Amino acid sequence: MLRLANLSVPLSQTDDELLALIARRLKVPAGQIQSVTLVKKSIDARDKGDVHFVLTVDASVKNEDDVLRRLKNGVAVKVTSKPAKPLPPAAFRRPPVVVGAGPAGLFAALTLAKAGANPILIERGRPVDRRTQDVSAMMKDGVLDPNSNVQFGEGGAGAFSDGKLTTGIKSPHQRTVLETFVRHGAPDEILFLQKPHIGTDRLKGVVASIRREIITLGGEVRFETRLTGLILRGQHVEGVTVQRDGVTEEILTDTVLLAIGHSARDTIQTLFQQGVTMVQKPFAMGVRIEHPQSLINRSQYGRFADHPALHAADYKLNVHTPDGRGVYTFCMCPGGEVIATASQPGGLVVNGMSYHARDGRNANAALLVGVNPVDFGDDHPLAGFVWQRSIEQAAYRTGGGDFRAPVQRVEDFLAGRASTRLGEVQPTYQPGVTPADLRDCLPDFIIRDLKLGVTQMDRQLHGFAHPDAVLTGVETRSSSPVRLPRGTDYLADRMDGLFPVGEGAGYAGGIVSAAVDGIAAAHAALERSHA
Repeated sequence: MLRLANLSVPLSQTDDELLALIARRLKVPAGQIQSVTLVKKSIDARDKGDVHFVLTVDASVKNEDDVLRRLKNGVAVKVTSKPAKPLPPAAFRRPPVVVGAGPAGLFAALTLAKAGANPILIERGRPVDRRTQDVSAMMKDGVLDPNSNVQFGEGGAGAFSDGKLTTGIKSPHQRTVLETFVRHGAPDEILFLQKPHIGTDRLKGVVASIRREIITLGGEVRFETRLTGLILRGQHVEGVTVQRDGVTEEILTDTVLLAIGHSARDTIQTLFQQGVTMVQKPFAMGVRIEHPQSLINRSQYGRFADHPALHAADYKLNVHTPDGRGVYTFCMCPGGEVIATASQPGGLVVNGMSYHARDGRNANAALLVGVNPVDFGDDHPLAGFVWQRSIEQAAYRTGGGDFRAPVQRVEDFLAGRASTRLGEVQPTYQPGVTPADLRDCLPDFIIRDLKLGVTQMDRQLHGFAHPDAVLTGVETRSSSPVRLPRGTDYLADRMDGLFPVGEGAGYAGGIVSAAVDGIAAAHAALERSHA
């Protein structure tokens, strides 16, 4: 197999034209090419007059060693597949317990189940189908279920998102994650698109299918089951206590993979009181910004904005302010909507979500300012949660106290005045919005840096500071404000048998990185089972 990179092709390229291009690159007749596999596909829109695709392909060619010798260096390279590292067989005295059915927990449990460990996966929320009904009730009527919402339930917070699969990490497990998603119903394109996504509508079915495989392999999945504590002997885990329907049960085990996500504040508080080491961690805070998707398409693609080969355009922007903070966009959702993601009464949180088609009228993204532990106002390890919660409560009050979100036009925001009306951009947030002044719920330094960010980002993306663009508050949960320190063996600091995993433990930031962390932690637990 020969790999060819940086193949520039027009948007209207046909398969036959691509085959001819590959043949020219390899200097062989097209008939000598036995198969072509698309490895990577990206859009090059730097020149708005020449928007095109850039491909990497693997071509199977007759006599490929001879072909490779005739080519100049760099035209193609030979691809050899490395065998996957074998999974250590399980040797646990009792089944391991995985806490949390988000990406980290699901992939940890799946990995353990494949090794014959018969894991017990507990999740405080509900299966994804019932969870979807609870989320719909929140969006339609403002009715919050504290244990079944956008944060809690099968699939984790990522189940109600864009289903974005980009990640900055490098791990041999990344391909495993993507191939697992495809095997369970995700589109094949996630294996080669530069910016793959599944979409919340497709992702729900995928996570339910993964759960069924875990059960088929001998695992057990318990929903509406909340971790209430660890059973400890000194600094050794001997089990967990869980609660379901008001009944407390003990599950004996010496292996607990903790994948609770970034919003299980009650569980974090309990574990802290039991002696689990925790430290403050930087995170980010801000708002969601909405524009017409057509504006983003024109800004990114120019005259090609309506080309049928192009999907809704995205963006990723960042600037640095004079006070040294970063202001950046995050989790951009083309053709998506802003959604209610609160998990506690009296607090308001927003996030973004897209369906696979990304065909909604608006584009939205988080617009965030980096915050540091010094901003928390206290050196207590959990001070970040307290500060985060206070801002969510302020947003709840500013919106009117019934999960309506406070919104502000960009023009009004930059001018320092409250919004009293909305313009061209109609917010997508449900159950409703209240025109307001975001200064009533965000700290002064965040307001100041957001203003600088919007102004400077408008120079990077024309129209970003559109007067009628809408800011919706508040986005506070892009990552966890706490980290649970662990060693290279993935074991928690001074807590034998506890494996902190994923985003809630401070070791991931998105679906793929969380899933990869779950796999790696499961491998570590399997190796420890032989000790």
